[in-house]
Amino acid sequence: MKVILLQKVANLGALGDQVSVKPGFGRNFLIPYGKAVPATADNIAAFEAKRADYEAKAAAIFAAASDRKQALEGASVTINANASAEGKLFGSVGARDIAEAFTAAGHKLEKSEVIMGEGPIRRTGEFEVTVHLHADVETKVGVNVVPEAA
Repeated sequence: MKVILLQKVANLGALGDQVSVKPGFGRNFLIPYGKAVPATADNIAAFEAKRADYEAKAAAIFAAASDRKQALEGASVTINANASAEGKLFGSVGARDIAEAFTAAGHKLEKSEVIMGEGPIRRTGEFEVTVHLHADVETKVGVNVVPEAA
């Protein structure tokens, strides 16, 4: 399936690229989320007519993500969790918990932006978590997991 990308998609292409993708990926992800349109003659002509608008929108999104990165640089949150005396959590701290903690601290963060490569946190301590704000913008934030006071 040939599609025209309306924004940069990691590991696929940049704005305006015509790429071939598997039909399910295009039909179920790229097109519904507004990241691409099918590469028909009408859509190609419409894209070229609106290319400047798409590029301006992409630049604005990138600038907003860069500003959010500056705000998140060096930021950290403390999450209280129920833990044993040895420091093992009863449960875990996941992406949703981290996103909610940062949002409560004043840094709006979505669950989908929190990347936990090693899975959820299952011990107390200080951890570094990657936050993916845009296809080109990533930063590291600190998460301190402490046991709840009984």
